[in-house]
Amino acid sequence: MRAVLCGYYGMGNGGDEALLASLLQMLPPEVEPVVLSGNPEQTRDRYGIESCDRKSLTAVIRALRTADLFIWGGGSLIQDATSALSPVYYTGLMAIAQIMGLKTIAWAQGIGPIHRSFNRWSAKQVFRNCTAVSVRDRGSAALLHEWKIPFLLAPDPVWAMESTPVEGLWDLPAPRVAVNLRSHPLLTPDRLHLLTRALIDFQKATQVCILLVPFQASQDLAIAQTIQPQLPGESRILMLDDPQSLKGVFRGVEMAIAMRLHGVIMAAAEGCRTFALSYDPKVSQLITQLELPGCELSELPQTANQISQLWLEEYANGEALSDDQRQSLVDRAFMHQEILRV
Repeated sequence: MRAVLCGYYGMGNGGDEALLASLLQMLPPEVEPVVLSGNPEQTRDRYGIESCDRKSLTAVIRALRTADLFIWGGGSLIQDATSALSPVYYTGLMAIAQIMGLKTIAWAQGIGPIHRSFNRWSAKQVFRNCTAVSVRDRGSAALLHEWKIPFLLAPDPVWAMESTPVEGLWDLPAPRVAVNLRSHPLLTPDRLHLLTRALIDFQKATQVCILLVPFQASQDLAIAQTIQPQLPGESRILMLDDPQSLKGVFRGVEMAIAMRLHGVIMAAAEGCRTFALSYDPKVSQLITQLELPGCELSELPQTANQISQLWLEEYANGEALSDDQRQSLVDRAFMHQEILRV
């Protein structure tokens, strides 16, 4: 069985690459994947699988014609908060696949927010015509329940993604703390300055080696490069392309301060203490669900000292998720594998 995998793949985003790695890990052995990618050559080289250009309609149609199955492969694909055209692209491809008679699966979706009426209508139609649907959060589940569309709810598949050790990580000074920040309208210059001052105070108090971990070079790297020269102690920028190595970073740190959803998930999954900075409802939902320490960027304390004290409290007295909690999340994340057996 040939399956076309469609997501935000080959676009330099570590979280979406982790979703692809998780999907490939869960695919039944009899399924031969063809990945729609923004960088087909890189995707072929990294995973050893067939890939074609996601922007080439000719190449995409050719792939669909040779396939039996179409899989929307995870993440916040169906939302128009960041782009009005993004859901049009994904629902359009799903509709084409359904018209061509392929079995279609919406896998590990994070749906919404969807503000525009046309996008809500088209999403509802293609979800309704899917062979199977799974979602990763209660907000998405509530929307599908409202639309009367059957679904499976399970934790994000990245909980279950295998991680690999990062060469040279254990040679860096210990203890280590990982930090991930991304560009976003809520991360204003004033807030970035505040967080940088808080990191300086935190490092002075703890003497930790700070690892700045960009997940997407186009959005995260410049922030890391702005922060690092201001840190008084040991620090490194770790720019890793392989998602399993990215997750492996969190094996070797005492604590993580993470803004991206998959930064929070990877850190918590690898058993380090995790402080979340939420810029999006999906991160806020995770903070609530797991009772993680964190705060909304929109409600960030007004002084660097207040922020660093929150981090110091977590560093000194916080606890990682228990082994039982983590194993439960991993086991339940594998529920997404069930809908792939079609």
